[in-house]
Amino acid sequence: MAKVCWPYFDPEYENFSTRINPPRVSVDNISYRDCTLIKVDSVNKPGILLEVVQILSDLDLIITKAYISSDGGWFMDVFHVTDHQGNKITDNKTIDYIEKALGPNGYNMESVKTWPGKKVGVHSVGDHTAIEVIGRDRPGLLSEISAVLANLQFNVATAEVWTHNSRIACVLYLNDNSTNRAVDDPTRLSVMEEQLKNILRGCEDDKEVGRTSFSMGFTHVDRRLHQMFFADRDYEGGGVTTEVDYPPSFKPKITVEHCEEKGYSVISVQCKDRAKLMFDIVCTLTDMQYVVFHATISSDGPYASQEYFIRHMDGCTLDTEGEQERVIKCLEAAIQRRVCEEMVITTPPTTAFPTTLV
Repeated sequence: MAKVCWPYFDPEYENFSTRINPPRVSVDNISYRDCTLIKVDSVNKPGILLEVVQILSDLDLIITKAYISSDGGWFMDVFHVTDHQGNKITDNKTIDYIEKALGPNGYNMESVKTWPGKKVGVHSVGDHTAIEVIGRDRPGLLSEISAVLANLQFNVATAEVWTHNSRIACVLYLNDNSTNRAVDDPTRLSVMEEQLKNILRGCEDDKEVGRTSFSMGFTHVDRRLHQMFFADRDYEGGGVTTEVDYPPSFKPKITVEHCEEKGYSVISVQCKDRAKLMFDIVCTLTDMQYVVFHATISSDGPYASQEYFIRHMDGCTLDTEGEQERVIKCLEAAIQRRVCEEMVITTPPTTAFPTTLV
C-alpha cells in the first residue's frame, strides 16, 4: 500500500494561524446569473469540508458545482448553489447565517452551526431524550414501536427514519407525555429499552437482529443515521432496493483509480443528482477515515458527476482490491439510503407516535 507523507503541523501553530488568518466567507450574487457563489478560505483542519457541506445541506441548498482544494495548510472551497426552485439565495437571513456559521467564530459556536429546526443526536438535551433504534425492517414495525411508547407514557416529538437493504434505522426524540420534559428515570428508560429490543427481535433470539441504545455526544442526526447503518454493515446486504429505486440509467457508477503523480486515490461518482448528495458522500468518506484533498462537483440535468482525490488518514492510498471494493459498496449504500426512503415525523407535544404513518 503506497504511503505519502506530508509536513507535520503543530496544533498550537495551527491555532495561531487561525487567529491571524481567520476564515473568509464570500456570498456573491453578482458573478453568475443563475446561481449564488459561496467562497470559503480557511486554515485547514480535519473534518472541515464535512462541516461546511453540512451547513449548506441543512439550509436545503442545492450544490450545482463545487471546487475543493485543501492540500497542505490551507482550505479553499467554491460552491455554486441555488434553492430547490433553481433561484439564487437572496434572503438576507439565510446569507447572514451562512456568513456567521462559516466565518471566524462559526466553527466554535455549536448554537450557530445547526440551522434552526435541525436536531442533533444527544442522550438528553433540553426537553428531549434521544434514543436510537436499528433492526430488521418489516410491515407494522413503527406501529408496534408507537404502541410500546404510548403505553409507557412517552411522547415522540420528532423521529427521523431511514430504511435500506431491509434494515431500518431511526432516531427518536422523546419526552414525558404528562410533563413534556426529558425522561431521566433510569428504571423507566431501561424498561422502554428492553421492550423495544423485544419488538425488534420478534421471534428471533439473535441479538444482532435489532438493537436499541441512547444517543451520546453531539452528532448531526443525518450523519448519525449514516454511522448507524455503517456499523450495521448494511452495505454488505443484497437487498432489492437498488433495482427498485434506480433504473439502469440512474444506478450509481463508482470507480477508484490511482493518481501516481500526486499520490492520491481518485474516487469518481456518477449518479442521479439530488439534494444532499455531496453531504452523504463526504460524510461517508470522513467516517471511513479518508481525507479529501481535492474535489470537483458538477451536475448536468438529472445527473451528477463528482470526483474526489483522497488518502487515508495515515497517508495511504487505496491500493488493494478489497479496500477499493469496500469503499465502492459503502458509497453506493450512502447514496441509496436517503433515496430509498426517508421519513421525518414531527408530532404535537401531547400526542403519541402516530400509527397511521406505517
